[in-house]
Amino acid sequence: MNSSQTQQSYSEKQIAAASLLDYLKTWPLFLLPQHFLSAIIHRFMRIKQPAFKNFQIQQFIKLFNVNMDEAEVQSSTDFSDFNHFFTRKLKTGVRQDNTRDNELCCPVDGAISELGTIEQEQLIQAKGHYFSLHELLGGNKELTDIFRNGHFATIYLSPRDYHRIHMPIDGQLQQMTHIPGDLFGVNKASVKTIPRLFARNERVISLFDTPAGPMALIQVGAIFVSSIETKWQGVVTPPRRQQIQQWQYVEQDIKLSKAEEMGRFNMGSTVVLLFTRNRVQWNTQLAPDTPVQMGQLLAEITHSE
Repeated sequence: MNSSQTQQSYSEKQIAAASLLDYLKTWPLFLLPQHFLSAIIHRFMRIKQPAFKNFQIQQFIKLFNVNMDEAEVQSSTDFSDFNHFFTRKLKTGVRQDNTRDNELCCPVDGAISELGTIEQEQLIQAKGHYFSLHELLGGNKELTDIFRNGHFATIYLSPRDYHRIHMPIDGQLQQMTHIPGDLFGVNKASVKTIPRLFARNERVISLFDTPAGPMALIQVGAIFVSSIETKWQGVVTPPRRQQIQQWQYVEQDIKLSKAEEMGRFNMGSTVVLLFTRNRVQWNTQLAPDTPVQMGQLLAEITHSE
């Protein structure tokens, strides 16, 4: 299946258009003090008073039906605070890389939001909504040129999901960019109703050199996503910044293996993967709303370096 046929097959499976209810769910987000509320949640999640944090964790597990059988620590009372629970580690062997050397593994647990080819500089967000590659990459012309007409996949992590992010392929870190922005929600309703959502929200872009060429792994923030971390830098946000900030790592020789943990969300959000033209072919079994788990087949490498 060529790239145009693949794009067409995904387009035919797009999620339904936004409903009136979707708009009613999302319009209050434009009025809320997004960063202020997220800062409060950041502190709220780190309260260590036993009765308070235990109640938080227990209610969250019930509300979102979290599968604690997979967690390395299973008792709600054994977590130091809510954030420790939310970014919980899984038991050894619960998630494994089930791909071959010429394949990409899924970096997270979640659900496919969209995936396909980048048409010039346009990525599909949802039915009737597109956003700009140039804007997504913070106006960086060099990166835009690299990924123009390439491939993208957007994966949404719900509150109940495992929130550590892993490498889909071996990679050597080149640079990281923090782009400040809004903190709109990134659930289905928001994706279908808020224009340019992923190019508007705060995000951290990690650029890797991989066997499939350049790869950008983008951690998109959202309301109540009070912190984004990477393995090599630790907490990237907070603090909140007003200007784009970039770090260079070429000379540090930071290499991560496929399936190795590379970062995490402190509260859930979205990951966007970018690859260059003719380098990967997405798993044809995946379409919008398809549930995925870390380690399963995401794509095949069609041209390697």
